[in-house]
Order: sequence, then C-alpha cells, then structure tokens
Amino acid sequence: MNEDVFRHGAFSWFELMTNDPEGAKKFYTGLFGWDAEDAPMEGMKYTVVKVREDAVGGIMPMAPGTEGMPPAWGIYVTVDNVDETAAKVEELGGRLLHPPTDIPDVGRFCVLSDPQGAVIHAITYVKK
Repeated sequence: MNEDVFRHGAFSWFELMTNDPEGAKKFYTGLFGWDAEDAPMEGMKYTVVKVREDAVGGIMPMAPGTEGMPPAWGIYVTVDNVDETAAKVEELGGRLLHPPTDIPDVGRFCVLSDPQGAVIHAITYVKK
C-alpha cells in the first residue's frame, strides 16, 4: 500500500462484498485490468485487488449477518483512532452500524452511516 493511505482522513481501501466473488473477480479484472491475488484469510477466501503492484482493495463473500443485503463496495477511510471516531458518530448525527472490531494483523475498523444514511468504514491500521 502507498504510505499516503495511512494518513488520517485518507481513502485507503476499497472492498467488495458479493454473492459471487469468482464472477466479480473475472468481471473487474477484465473491465479495469486489475490483478487479483488470493490471500489467506481465516474463515473465508479473500482476493486482494492490485493496480500496478499496489494493493488497493479486496473482494470477499457476503459476511454473516448481511443476508438480504445486495452486493456492495465499501470504502475505508484511515483514522488515527477508530474508537474515538466511532464515539463521535452519533454526536454528529450519524449511526454506528458495526462497532470497532479488530482485523488480525491489519487493524481495527468500524462501519458507520452519515446523517443521510450513506455508509462508510473507518480504520486504524496496525503499525508495522
């Protein structure tokens, strides 16, 4: 990943949850020329999407608890402290949709919506 994505407020990762990860991989690599590399992930098959050797996102199967939800791209924004960010969401008129949760060896994230209902993810990466 490019170092700029670790700055507070930077768009840093894009992730597709879909019912058909293999079909999505074929579609997007054919459409945009992305490279796709399967990555070991506990409990699921995860595909890392790369543009010119830079990892920029991922493709994954629908997560438990998302039944009935259509496939969708999620956008991650880097924050200095995801717990502090999550605590401010309701104060600013939004909703916390998924509480801060650890992703082993990656960081800690939450899912929130703004006052109009638009969904976005916040993440604090593990310092490596």
